[in-house]
Amino acid sequence: MTLAIGIDYTPAYEQGGGIGRYVRELIGALAQQDQSTSYRLFVMGAGRKALPPPPGPNFSFAPASLTPVWFARLWHRAHLPIPVENWVGKVNLYHATDFVLPPTRRSTRTVLTVHDLSFVRVPEAASPSLKAYLDAVVPRSVRQADQVLADSAATKNDLCELYGVDPGKIEVLYSGVHPRFRPTPEGASIRAKYGLGDAPYVLAVGTVQPRKNYQRLIEALSQLPPDLDDVQLVIAGGKGWLQGPIYESVDRLGARDRVRFIGFVEDADLPALYSEARALAFPSLYEGFGLPILEAFACGTPVLTTPVSSLIEVAGDATILVDPLSAEAIRDGLARLLRDETLRAQLIERGFIQAAQFTWERAAMQLRAVYQRWL
Repeated sequence: MTLAIGIDYTPAYEQGGGIGRYVRELIGALAQQDQSTSYRLFVMGAGRKALPPPPGPNFSFAPASLTPVWFARLWHRAHLPIPVENWVGKVNLYHATDFVLPPTRRSTRTVLTVHDLSFVRVPEAASPSLKAYLDAVVPRSVRQADQVLADSAATKNDLCELYGVDPGKIEVLYSGVHPRFRPTPEGASIRAKYGLGDAPYVLAVGTVQPRKNYQRLIEALSQLPPDLDDVQLVIAGGKGWLQGPIYESVDRLGARDRVRFIGFVEDADLPALYSEARALAFPSLYEGFGLPILEAFACGTPVLTTPVSSLIEVAGDATILVDPLSAEAIRDGLARLLRDETLRAQLIERGFIQAAQFTWERAAMQLRAVYQRWL
């Protein structure tokens, strides 16, 4: 009998970056390795736009017109035990890829991915309504799942420390870097597309929200010494939550002519944006993984980041590490990274080595092994 696995593909359908990209890349790599198992890709809110082509011939979509908000109301607020199999059909295993496990039939094994516990570790950076929801449903989902996957050892440690989860129940599954991320000589066209002019720029990638620490980064840029006063800051990321003070800080610091918010950037444009940047600044307060660091490495771009949560695992010895709570430390780190050509060359070389350790092929092989364990 053919084995069947259900996977929540909703983030890949809904979100361009972040967890959406994680799910797309991981499942795409899985499709390259497994052409025999039947995979049912559950998509909530289907119909808002066209579904993409399935990633392989043994993959099919299980669309539901109800939105994720309505499923949350039914499953986690009203506690209606309507099994997800009503949409994906009978499956041997169901993989919830985005923090929350839906009701399943008793015979269905379950895998749950928890990307981070930022809403617990950095509560001031989360929207209050989302935090309240996650505080209620994530611990329950973790208890109910047969297997938990964490994006990093830091997230695994958080699950053990904050929720008391048995470490043996959690496996760390790292993200990968797609081969499209490599040095790309398309600087002029990417600058023209986003209206970036000719000035050197520091790139920041990620949703505009407090956890990304953009306010201190903008402050650090405004304090760079005179010989670096032509350096711009380009922030590539869609609007998130609690972002008002971030935009206000640009005017408060008189930095409107040096800070560019270019919004969400399509995956295809990112390699050229990284390659053209003088540096990637990633001074986050907390991350479950930190994929832009590896992508910058693969494009030959030196990186400044912070020694918090998972970022040391991702960064290895290939970045400048600074205190995320100090705009002065971020400023000094940026100045050093922009001026010191010997250091830049060393970090670029180390970055290529570090990025090569993380591949979606390896992640998919590990995921298949997890699935087999529970089938």
